[in-house]
Amino acid sequence: MQPINTAICSFGMSGWVFHAPFITAHPGFNFYGVWERTKNLAQEKYPSVKTFRTLEEMLADENIELVVVNTPNVTHYDYVKQALLAGKHVVCEKPFTVEVSEAEELIALAAEKNLKLSVFQNRRYDSDYKTIKSVLDQKLLGNIVEAEFHFDRYKEEISPKAHKEVPMKGTGALYDLGSHLIDQALQLFGKPTAVFADIAIIRPVSLVDDYFEILLYYPSSRVRIKGSYQVREALPGYVLHGSKGSFIKPKTDMQEAQLQAHMLPTDVAYGIEPESENGLLHTEADGKIINEKIPSLTGNYTAYYEGIYQAIRNNAPLPVTAEQGTDVIRIIEAAFKSNDEKRVITL
Repeated sequence: MQPINTAICSFGMSGWVFHAPFITAHPGFNFYGVWERTKNLAQEKYPSVKTFRTLEEMLADENIELVVVNTPNVTHYDYVKQALLAGKHVVCEKPFTVEVSEAEELIALAAEKNLKLSVFQNRRYDSDYKTIKSVLDQKLLGNIVEAEFHFDRYKEEISPKAHKEVPMKGTGALYDLGSHLIDQALQLFGKPTAVFADIAIIRPVSLVDDYFEILLYYPSSRVRIKGSYQVREALPGYVLHGSKGSFIKPKTDMQEAQLQAHMLPTDVAYGIEPESENGLLHTEADGKIINEKIPSLTGNYTAYYEGIYQAIRNNAPLPVTAEQGTDVIRIIEAAFKSNDEKRVITL
């Protein structure tokens, strides 16, 4: 196995929580380098990593094959483009770009350079999402008529990450949290025919949207995705209703908290939810009513990086394509247009 020399564009929370642990745990990758302008945080944790002070210096290193762009949303387009022009494969944090036109340009450039370009939609590998996907794949609910996904938090204060609080395109809860829920909805139900949205600032201290409700229209069903920073007592993360029954699941993936507590993805307890958070299945099968808790599947973001390894080394399909990342941005753009014009936007 020839490890893929990988460099990360920053070593804030995204770098040390969501990327470095999986790059170092997977034998197919070598955590080769990191871009840190002044600090040496990565080197303190991973002594063999090489620290670069500028992006240009990092991209000039011919030993690097893969670059992870995990910087503020507004920089994604520029940094991904520079990495592709330097001949590097790229993993880009969600949201892929701020605008669809930027995403389409990057897709064309990656194809021209014959390079792999993927979007880190890691929430596809959450335990809660994997569980509801399994329920749907087994057709336990019949034909889905209604679904509602929540990604709520309770935060009275604004984020200490200044780049998330600047009122500009690409910031706010819809780009941040909504991009996860939209991606999950698209994976489960496909592309909707229309979008209606209500997006707002509900905290006096906030300058960017911290509340959203998006209604996705499908020919025979409706899917709502909601997020708010003023929810102290959270509703279920996933509510699914079908022609045969319902499934209600708390949003309880453990990975982010475990990683922040420095648990390694190789730990036997990693990604496992407590039984108390199991989802409730109420349906009918073979003429019998079923009303029982369903054990949650184990979450593991390692699967994403395994997919990246196979795509680069064995030309397997990417775990998340840039086109799929673009579809998320297309929905976000339609949602903002719907909110501004107070009408349903046909796709």
